[in-house]
Amino acid sequence: MTSACPKAAPASVSACPQAAGRLSPRFSFHLLASITLAFLAGSAAPTPLYAIYQQQWGFSTTMLTVVFGSYALAVLVALLVAGRLSDHIGRRPVLMAAAVAQAAAMVVFATAGGLSDLLAGRIIQGLSAGAAIAAVGAGMLDIDKTRGALANALAPMLGTGTGGIVAGLLVQYLPAPTHLIYAILGVVFIAQGVGVFFIAETARRRPGAWASLKPSFALPPEVRMPLLLAAPAVVAVWGLGGFYASLGPTLLRSLVGSGSSLLGGLALFIMAGGGVVAVVLLRDRSARFLSRLGALALMLGMVLVLASLSLHSVALFMVGTAIAGTGFGTGFQGALRNVIAPLPPTGRAGVLSVLFVVSYLAMGVPAILAGYDVALRGDIVSTSREFGAGVLLLAALAWLGAARTVPAARAQAAAPRVEP
Repeated sequence: MTSACPKAAPASVSACPQAAGRLSPRFSFHLLASITLAFLAGSAAPTPLYAIYQQQWGFSTTMLTVVFGSYALAVLVALLVAGRLSDHIGRRPVLMAAAVAQAAAMVVFATAGGLSDLLAGRIIQGLSAGAAIAAVGAGMLDIDKTRGALANALAPMLGTGTGGIVAGLLVQYLPAPTHLIYAILGVVFIAQGVGVFFIAETARRRPGAWASLKPSFALPPEVRMPLLLAAPAVVAVWGLGGFYASLGPTLLRSLVGSGSSLLGGLALFIMAGGGVVAVVLLRDRSARFLSRLGALALMLGMVLVLASLSLHSVALFMVGTAIAGTGFGTGFQGALRNVIAPLPPTGRAGVLSVLFVVSYLAMGVPAILAGYDVALRGDIVSTSREFGAGVLLLAALAWLGAARTVPAARAQAAAPRVEP
């Protein structure tokens, strides 16, 4: 396997000579970003289908959140075991294997005949996404550190929102609702796997691949405090995302009084869309500014969402969701920048895997607990109020943490700006 820059491991490989027969760094960067987008779109694709699955197979709301949580927990397992693997064997082999596994998960979904098949598909999907997420994120940072940080924040939101709304449209208006979206995504994953074969490797091989499979939370000293300060924001935004992806469709349908499948992806799309717009518009601002703005937007958004539940206002719910989405985008972007700012290329995948372990724990565990609470009490509105109160508390802690990230903010302000 040939490294893009075999004699060094620079912060950006965009200045390195292009290897013969390999894609250009610019095209490779966009291909890697599309992988994150497609993998997250695939994770959101079942969301508008949950109502159909519940009608067909008769499982409870608790099992619905277990299905969702199984994906998040599978991602965690893969991150813990394989999160650092690409730092040793390279980004390409990890990503090609993950793309094949994602395509296999689509086959399982498309042929599912019951809840066990749905669980199996989510677990395969989660394991492959967890193995890939640190590798693809580190690969983008290898090519361009500034644009890589932006893409790492944008692609998950864009993928999640796109997957939910596109799946909802296909389910609502096109035939074969439980098959078509998976067939389309399967073709995309195979094409991406082929594309990865032709990109230049950005990580040099180094010993310790087998040892890297041993779960570890070891972090370089320089990122421990930034990660600790970023933790409330990361937990708040990903917990909010998990709630919208699992119980958001049910909550919105109860407010609207409609069983439309399109509603299943609408709330998730609005939340993710708000985050994407905010990150793009504010990409040149400092990490500290983004972190504090994200915390404030989360608090304001959740206040409006909670008010909408009391007033039974769908419009207020959507506005609050969009504002909370801007908090998701800017809060996670700020946290990501603060954590990766002091990192050399050889440690990026490992640190990103730890960051995403925290993220997916926050996404999966609260969603499962919320589903259990809904099944126990039969009142999704009360559960949503309690969940929103927790997000408000975490957002307040995130705002306080952002006030202490002055060194990271100064480092970001001094860094060169690169247009995406």
